[in-house]
Amino acid sequence: MKVNILVWLIILTACVLFILFYIENQNLEFEPQDEDLVENGELPEELHPIVEEKKDQLVEKAEDQGISIIITEGFRTAERQDELYQQGRSEEGDIVTYAEGGESYHNYGLAIDFALQNENGRAIWDMNYDGNDNGESDWMEVVEIAKKLGFEWGGDWTRFKDYPHLQMDFGLSIYELKRGKRPDDPASD
Repeated sequence: MKVNILVWLIILTACVLFILFYIENQNLEFEPQDEDLVENGELPEELHPIVEEKKDQLVEKAEDQGISIIITEGFRTAERQDELYQQGRSEEGDIVTYAEGGESYHNYGLAIDFALQNENGRAIWDMNYDGNDNGESDWMEVVEIAKKLGFEWGGDWTRFKDYPHLQMDFGLSIYELKRGKRPDDPASD
């Protein structure tokens, strides 16, 4: 009886070790190799044309409602992303991102950040500011316009609220983008 239990424990241990070894080796494949990063051409160096167009529409539609906004960030290199990631960690300042280089939709030209512009022309991030005096938060009016244009708002995220952040992922994950998958470019049609 003790021999049967011992045999089963050895078999069970061997199975667990095999599964752990297999999973560990599979996880290595999830880490992109440099050559895996770009299957369909080079990394973008500017905003995707649709994001660019929708950004311009956002600025225009906000202006139509008496709200002046500025785009504080658009396309961002992986190096710039790493600099921002270090802020609040190894560099002074508050943490502003949890995404390292290659982990942000900014790095693929699919995200923008905005701020309101007050009557003195200064950028402000006051979500309660009502510069057009209509009794509503200008910030939330801009967010509403952005959502109607197809942007996802970072303020809706559950883990890390990124209130200035707007993105269009076109149904693509960071994992897919890191492997070279890109949204269609309407200019190439």
